[in-house]
Amino acid sequence: MAARFTSPTIVYSTPGLQTGHTNFTTQAEIHNWLNDQATALSRSVGVKAALLPMGSSQQGQPLEALVLTRGTGTDPASLLATGRPTVLLIGQQHGDEPAGSEALLVIARELAQGLLQPLLERINVVIVPRINLDGATRGEALGAGGQDMARDHLLLSTPETQALARLSRDYQATVVVDVGEYQVSDIYQQKFGAVQKSDVLLQYSSTANLPEFLTKADEEWFRRPLLAALKGQGLSTDWYYSTSADTADRTVSMGGPEPVTIRNVEGLKNAISVAIYSRGAGLGRLHLQRRVHTHVTAITSILGSTAQRAKDLSQLRPYLDKEVAGMACKGQAAIEVANTPAQYDLQMLDPITGVDKSVTVDWESALALRTLKSRVRPCGYWIAGSSKVAVERLRLHGVKVLEVLEPSAMLGDIYRETKRAGIDKQEGAITNGRPAPKIEVLLVRGVIDAPVGSYYIPLNQPLANLAIAALEPDTQSSFFTNRLVNNLAGIARVMSEPSLKSEELP
Repeated sequence: MAARFTSPTIVYSTPGLQTGHTNFTTQAEIHNWLNDQATALSRSVGVKAALLPMGSSQQGQPLEALVLTRGTGTDPASLLATGRPTVLLIGQQHGDEPAGSEALLVIARELAQGLLQPLLERINVVIVPRINLDGATRGEALGAGGQDMARDHLLLSTPETQALARLSRDYQATVVVDVGEYQVSDIYQQKFGAVQKSDVLLQYSSTANLPEFLTKADEEWFRRPLLAALKGQGLSTDWYYSTSADTADRTVSMGGPEPVTIRNVEGLKNAISVAIYSRGAGLGRLHLQRRVHTHVTAITSILGSTAQRAKDLSQLRPYLDKEVAGMACKGQAAIEVANTPAQYDLQMLDPITGVDKSVTVDWESALALRTLKSRVRPCGYWIAGSSKVAVERLRLHGVKVLEVLEPSAMLGDIYRETKRAGIDKQEGAITNGRPAPKIEVLLVRGVIDAPVGSYYIPLNQPLANLAIAALEPDTQSSFFTNRLVNNLAGIARVMSEPSLKSEELP
């Protein structure tokens, strides 16, 4: 088995990859490393780099990002003024997945001092090598409060995911890359008599209401060149997949369609978004150089594709923003979707001999989503003034929110709860340690009284699809299910363009 995962010819060097090092790069070492790269790059004429404070982790550790650009400054306005696409690279959402973080340190050095620096002629790059500082300190997947940050990108319940949302919003990232590692699990041997083979599992955005052209760009402009780059290095790939712990359940699923992961949420912001997971979680330092090499190869491909498609990307985002905004009050919007059942030949390894073993599995595909529930797309949503936390989270995402300045009446659909049931703790949303309720609703057409201080979220804006994901109440991931909106009477669908005196929240 070990012979299938040989070390690459190149030897990578970061503090955590030094010979004899028993741990991974510490946060203090990451800070010093990034600071050194910013200093080195700033010596080059016309190139700027800076270490950007993003806030603090739940246990008070400083969150930081490295910004690299050939522009007048490293603030958001300066990067936007370059007209170049910005790539946001994020590592270690799970604290026990270190290879991506180590690889991002290598990428930072190559951009600042090495062979990747010429790419800054055509792109800007923002790097967050490690976002789950507290989990990494303990060597555990979850954050200090027990949250799974990888599934918190719609609700933004942690300071870490809030910092990432703010960074993405302010720098208007065109391409977002999540680098992590997947769990090498005994469950596959128990179910299929085989073990996972792929050096890396890949997936782009796959959730409801994504623009068709965004998915085409994900596949044609990014994934296909990425597959070629990995194959050229002798690295095996597959779609991202997982399976349940139930040995009787032989279904294998591609990444879920829920709008909770960063790849799906950034897709709802009309950004190219790719998840790259190397074969490594649970392996400690085993095959570490190969795992880092896998990430360096993949990230280099993404950066190269962004540079090559810089002109196309500068046209894509405004086109998608206009397309999404133009859909307000028209047609149908998917409220709940699911993967599509299929058969798939999973390429795995025999656990005894290490030879290739193809296993045909029941496969839940995210490439063709089934619509379970859809509704007429509203013109916007009304939210009661008491739901200030929900409004704050929407604004962190960059959603346009208007505050009502004079009492108004709007024609809309009011939600009426018809059924309520608890959600299994292993499957449903969890708020305050309790399973959140799953509800069914009936829409009742009526007049919405909008008092002063309540809010209107218009859907004639680029982030309309994200607003739908957050505000339709009867889904597992919604703001209502997760108690950011406490009262079903405090939210309604506005079905005709309202006439109201309002101002946009800054």
